[in-house]
Amino acid sequence: MNGHRMIRIFLIGYMGAGKTTLGKVLARQMNLSYIDTDHFIENRYHRKVGDIFAAEGESRFREMEHRILCEVSEIENVVISTGGGLPCFNDNMGIMNNIGTTVYLEVSVEGLAARLRASKTIRPVLQNRSGKELTDFIKENLDKRRPFYEQAKICFNAELMYTSCDAKALAEKLELLIYNQLNKE
Repeated sequence: MNGHRMIRIFLIGYMGAGKTTLGKVLARQMNLSYIDTDHFIENRYHRKVGDIFAAEGESRFREMEHRILCEVSEIENVVISTGGGLPCFNDNMGIMNNIGTTVYLEVSVEGLAARLRASKTIRPVLQNRSGKELTDFIKENLDKRRPFYEQAKICFNAELMYTSCDAKALAEKLELLIYNQLNKE
C-alpha cells in the first residue's frame, strides 16, 4: 500500500447484495474506516430510514442522502456502503466516481430474493411481498437501477457470499481488483 495515496471505496448495489457484510470485512482487511450511509443518516436524524421515507417521501429522503454522501465524501481512507437507491439520484454516481473507486456488487434477481427472504432485517418496501411477487418487484427495480450501478469502475460478482468465510475470500479478491484499478488511475 502506498502510504500517501488516499483511498475511498464506495460499495453500491441492490439491497441484499452484501454491501454491509462485505464492506465491514473489506475495511478491516484494508485497514480503512467503514461507513454505512443508511446508518449515518439514522444516527444523524435519529430516525429509521423507513420512517423518514414514510414521513417525508422519497425525494426529501434522496436530498438527505445526497447531503450525507457529500459529507462522507470528505473522509479519506474509508469503505462506504451506500443505500440501494443512492447511486440513481442527484448525480451521486458521478460524485462517487470522481472521488473514489466504485464497486457494484452484482447478484442475480434470484440470489437477491433468496437473501432478502432469509434476512432478519425487516425492509419496509418488501413487507407483504413474497414468492413471485417479491422476485418481480426486485427484477423491475433492478432493471431501473442497473444502468446506474453499471457505471461503477468495478463490477464484482457477489453471488456466492453465504458465510463469513465467503465474505473474507470475496473481500480478498475485491481488494486486488481495487488496487489494480487505483494503479490505472
